[in-house]
Amino acid sequence: MSTATTIRTGATIAATLYTAILLALGLYPSQFRYLFAYIPAAVGYGVIVFDKWAWHWPGIHRLTGRPWLTGTWRVILSPSSDSHIPKGGNKGPITTYLTVEQTFWSMHATLRTKESTSRSSNTTISSPENSDTVEIGFLYDNTPRVEHQRRSPRHEGACRMSVTGLNPRTASGHYFTSRLTVGDMDFALLNRSTGYGTFAEAQLADTEHTPS
Repeated sequence: MSTATTIRTGATIAATLYTAILLALGLYPSQFRYLFAYIPAAVGYGVIVFDKWAWHWPGIHRLTGRPWLTGTWRVILSPSSDSHIPKGGNKGPITTYLTVEQTFWSMHATLRTKESTSRSSNTTISSPENSDTVEIGFLYDNTPRVEHQRRSPRHEGACRMSVTGLNPRTASGHYFTSRLTVGDMDFALLNRSTGYGTFAEAQLADTEHTPS
């Protein structure tokens, strides 16, 4: 269980049990004299609201200082000429789509290409003091479609994404894989949806980009 899930689950259970005990004792919130007794429960549920939504609301977002990356991003991969790309492989540039699902305490990324899907297994967020630039690092596992696995086997990799500002629309980064491939990444936010389940769905929504 991730740290974010643990926090949300603990807050939900504690707030719900506390509320149930108050109700069982006949201390109803409709009675003003008992209203303040529900503050701990409100704080517990508030933790959940903050983690999932409130942290990037206007005003609060300036206090949290964490960039909001939720959505689907068009990512152009540009493999280095030193990359060990197997015969028949795509030497780029390669159009891909990155879907980021984010709360204040967690982030998960899924990168889709025509041939494979990569899912993050670990995420780190770091920012130099007094800087508007934030570095996001992903470790990921890549699973190609079965038809491509003979040429392009399953592998692991890492990428780093550099963003500036609280609501970035573009970003840059780089990646490397256990297949000895490395390259640059250029990101452009497509929209805030995280509902695209395939590369084709995301590409269809990308009306401003003409596939190369």
